[in-house]
Amino acid sequence: MSRTVLITGAAGFLGRHIARQFARDGSRVVGLDDVPPENAPPLSRFVRMKLPSLGLVQVLRDEKPGVFIHCAGRASVPLSMRDPAGDFHDSVVLTFEMLDALRRSAPQCRFILLSSAAVYGDPVSLPVCESEAMAPLSPYGWHKRQAELLCEEFASVFSLPTTVARIFSAYGPGLRRQVVWDICERLLTNGKIELRGTGAESRDFIHANDVAHAIAILAEKAPGCGEAVNLASGRETTIAELARLAASALGSQAEPVFDGEQTPGQPVNWRADIGAIGDLGFAPQVSLEDGVRGVAAWARAELGTP
Repeated sequence: MSRTVLITGAAGFLGRHIARQFARDGSRVVGLDDVPPENAPPLSRFVRMKLPSLGLVQVLRDEKPGVFIHCAGRASVPLSMRDPAGDFHDSVVLTFEMLDALRRSAPQCRFILLSSAAVYGDPVSLPVCESEAMAPLSPYGWHKRQAELLCEEFASVFSLPTTVARIFSAYGPGLRRQVVWDICERLLTNGKIELRGTGAESRDFIHANDVAHAIAILAEKAPGCGEAVNLASGRETTIAELARLAASALGSQAEPVFDGEQTPGQPVNWRADIGAIGDLGFAPQVSLEDGVRGVAAWARAELGTP
């Protein structure tokens, strides 16, 4: 029999990619999300559910999953600055409810939390490794860190097998927000690239397909002791360089223009040490150049531009 994988937020950007990865691997994939069934990706089973919900316990008892991947929740630093209470609920409270449901109904199930590099804040040195001191800059980062601590708690106190995936700057077709989309959208609609910051800010971009591949590796090989693992490419790219890659992919000669203003809650520079996930057998498969070309083509189709 194939393994059953339960995914919350299965209709979201990363949830969809992760669901496809496990389906390709032969797993039975059960998705939970609060969207109509027609908006969900193809799955073995889809359950429309607003989490937290008492109905989750019944799903766990019926499906007996071997892996539970928690993709649901907010993923916006600016929104967390405006509504920290909502962000706390959708991150910390929701993670606790998922872990406690597993403790009561499926204590052998491996739990993987999608966390964020936002827990690091502005690292003292690069590349940043998992043992770096935590110094979040936003409610989003702080709440992700608190959710991580819950994973450590349930692993330590209740022997629940948990792993934290600290995802850096994920991108890919299907994500209509964040910087890769923003650059493509502005080029296609205005022919200009006007962005915040100085252009020297940097990120470690990882394609959604690579995130999904890494999650599948964690599901098979991670110790499950509450450990955190960086998911990234290990390549630092400035926003100015990213803008030029996108312009090239769209056949534009536009040069990026920056306003010099820093966005509250955002770090300046990121590059991950990916030695831990590399030791488990992961290596990025999608180069930034290829990934940006893919997003550019998708954005062109989405916006209906020639």
